[in-house]
Order: sequence, then C-alpha cells, then structure tokens
Amino acid sequence: MRYGPAVRRRKLGAQLRALRAHAGLTSGEAARLVGWHQSKVSRIETGRSGVKPADVRRLLDAYDVRDPELHELLVVLAGSDGDGRRHWWHAYRGLLPSTYSDFISLESQADSMRTLENSVVPGLLQTPEYAREVTRAVVGGTHGGKVDTLVEVRLARQAVLRSNKPLRLSAVLDEAVLRRNVGGPEVMAGQLAWLQEAARLPHVRIQVLPFGVGAHIGVSGPFVIFSFTNRSDLDVVVLDHLTSSLYLEQKDDLQLYEAAFDSARGQALSPGDTLDFIAGLADGA
Repeated sequence: MRYGPAVRRRKLGAQLRALRAHAGLTSGEAARLVGWHQSKVSRIETGRSGVKPADVRRLLDAYDVRDPELHELLVVLAGSDGDGRRHWWHAYRGLLPSTYSDFISLESQADSMRTLENSVVPGLLQTPEYAREVTRAVVGGTHGGKVDTLVEVRLARQAVLRSNKPLRLSAVLDEAVLRRNVGGPEVMAGQLAWLQEAARLPHVRIQVLPFGVGAHIGVSGPFVIFSFTNRSDLDVVVLDHLTSSLYLEQKDDLQLYEAAFDSARGQALSPGDTLDFIAGLADGA
C-alpha cells in the first residue's frame, strides 16, 4: 500500500515494462534504442524514478505502440497530456495535496468509477452550495479564499460527466447521506433535485442503501474504485482520509473491494426505486 505519487509511478513503470516485453526487447536493448543507460529504464520500470512525458513518448515509439488512447493515458500518468500541456488541476498544485492531484488525474482518465459512500454525496454529484458546506466543515477554520478554491476544483472535476466520452459512474449511497442536513433545507432540496437529474443520465447509476438493510459492508468506510477498459492492471482503489488518501493496487485488494461493492449494490434499492425514494425525501423536505 503506497500513497498517490508512488502508485502512479509504479503503475506507469509496470505498463512500460509490459510493453517492452511485448516488443521482445530487453531493458538494455530498449535503452540503446532511445540513447539511455540501462539503469534509467530499470528505475522507470520499477517506479523508483519519475519520467517526463516526452520520455514516455520516446519509449512508446521505440516499442511501436500505436494505440492513441494508451499513449494518452500513460503520458497523463507521467504528469501531462499528449501534446505537453499541463492539465487544468496543475494550476492549483500549490493548494492541493499531491494525493488529491493524483486522484483527479486518475478520475480524468478512468473509464468508470464505482463509489460507496456513507457520509456525504460524492463530489462528482454535489451542487455548488452543498460542496461549499461540506468543504467548510472539512477544512474548519480555513479562510474563505481557500474554501472558494477547493469548491472551484470540486466543481471543475464534474466535467468528466459531461465530456464526449463521459466517465461511467456507479454510486451506492447509504440512506444517511440523503438524510444528513447539510447546509439547511434549501441546500438539501437543491441537492436532492440534482441527484434526481443526474440519476437519469445514461452513464450514471445511483442506488440507495436504506436503513432497513441494517449493517452492511459500507459501514466500514467509503471507497472508490477506478477502472480502465481493457487495462485492469491499472485499476485502483482509493480510501479517503482527512489529511491524505490511500491507494490500493494489489490484485487481492481490488478483488476484495470489487466484491464489497457488488455486495452493497445487491442490497441497495434498484436505480428506479432509488429515484422514487429520493423524490419522496424531496417532497417531504
């Protein structure tokens, strides 16, 4: 179990190592093709050393990798996009913990996201007013300017649900998430209305775990699973803490959390019944 930057380096290195092997090259042969020392290739492949986006492109060209989506993903893991420009969240680097930046990076490139939440509405589904109240509660005495910035980042993240190839989001929410009075009746009314609208998007699936289910796997804490189509070795589980995030990438961990999510989804209301449930709460608000 490692924290964000190390996970990103190691995942990138593992992919580059696999691509080199698929190309039938030794690390020494790969190094000669790009004009490096073998030790540099080894350090990159083991995640002990970071790598520039331009160097990733050189390696991918040397390995004759022609998949443009794979090119983009691996270059993003190196810290930039395919043409060398910084991503939008780099403008906030001085304000965001590195693990949060890594989370946003994974979120921006993942094909799907599964999240189990037992406290608050997931960030991708929050209204601006709800996001502000949650941020104030989490950061405590932080001055208003930083709260504004963090809310701005949270709302900018939601663009992944509106892109040409939107993130597929499956969210299981404990009933407590919907009943917790965040910001007062007006804020909650807006949030419940937005959840109903979001739930009707073809790439968004929302299910509620009602109190009647009793104890369930989600009481142990929220988590997120990012998945990449045809790249299961890049899948990662994220556990969020107050001051950092923990990234799990081992196969056993992934299988455990995938099974936990499936269990929670099986106990939850169907998406249709969930819409009715949220509508009932909104009518009673």
